[in-house]
Amino acid sequence: MRAPRTSTELAEPLPEADRVEGAPHPRDTGHLFGQAKAEAGFLDAFATGRLHHGWMLTGPRGVGKATLAWRIARFLLATPEAEDAGMFGAPPPPTTLDIPADHPVARRMHSLSESRLFLLRRTWDEDKSRMRAVIGVDEVRRLKSFFNFSAADGGRRVAIIDAADEMNPNAANALLKLLEEPPAGATLLMVAHQPSSLLPTIRSRVRELRLGTLSAEEMAAALAQAGTETTHAAALAELSAGSVGEAIRLVNLDGLRAYTQMVDLFAGMPRLDRIRALQLADSAGGRAAEGRFDVLLTLFDLFLARLARAGVAGPPATEAAPGEAQLFARLAPTPAAGRLWAQRQQDLGARARHGRAVNLDPAALLMDMVLQVNETAARLAA
Repeated sequence: MRAPRTSTELAEPLPEADRVEGAPHPRDTGHLFGQAKAEAGFLDAFATGRLHHGWMLTGPRGVGKATLAWRIARFLLATPEAEDAGMFGAPPPPTTLDIPADHPVARRMHSLSESRLFLLRRTWDEDKSRMRAVIGVDEVRRLKSFFNFSAADGGRRVAIIDAADEMNPNAANALLKLLEEPPAGATLLMVAHQPSSLLPTIRSRVRELRLGTLSAEEMAAALAQAGTETTHAAALAELSAGSVGEAIRLVNLDGLRAYTQMVDLFAGMPRLDRIRALQLADSAGGRAAEGRFDVLLTLFDLFLARLARAGVAGPPATEAAPGEAQLFARLAPTPAAGRLWAQRQQDLGARARHGRAVNLDPAALLMDMVLQVNETAARLAA
């Protein structure tokens, strides 16, 4: 057993499973960029009296699903119900989810002290000093108790589940029972990165709000709001597939420079510069470079995917690194070459997953992958 936390440790905030490192928590994000359609869909349901008890917010990671969940929760808890509208009748239907930052509900939600809100997420394991891998059934039981104990207060109650696809099977079954018999006045907002992994019976009992990826302009605005200034928003939008969360991770790990180095290295193929290849691979060695290793594997897979796509559909309209389009045109000039690169992407992706599973040396694994790419380039050149 780990010793109890000291008073100094207790004063330090615990890590939050639903926070992207280097960015504000979704509950503190002032504006949601690029998701006007999803917001309008919810507002239309609210204004027409079709407010469902369960909502599933889907889309790629990092596009604003959690931010939208917090915006909806804040809106619901701060907006009077129809019967509470007063002697002057109901106000006109709201056209925005915006709630002033100084509103009492907004202040309580910021400090996680709003009694009508329940946040269900992975928790911190004190004994192992790490975040738990899944949401367990005990946490869902706490959610059910929350609805039972707060029922006497009346009014709306909201639960945010972030993320629903992180529940273990027992937790998912417990949530299903709650969705089958929803408490009065309750709204469940479920963030789901991979909704297909959830029980079909859960998906059939909720309404879906699908969020899309961000454009370069929306990406620049979202990054600026998060305190991440960049002059390469278009490249980040390409590499992150329009995900703000992934773009912030790339900025934090110097991913743009790493991708540029990768493109520069591959530009000489099939005449590989082995010294530069070794330098790139060695930069991911050691425990301190674990984040660097992760981002290089991500970028490696992304490079091959973009290369394969270029063979079929032509070079990308927006380059993620200087010289990328010219390199793609040379290495993947035909659909047949594109299919070969797609197969290579699958093979090397499997090789990377196996290497990580058996704890191969990161530098050796990356160097092997570079050599495999060079071999494919030589094969196409011949």
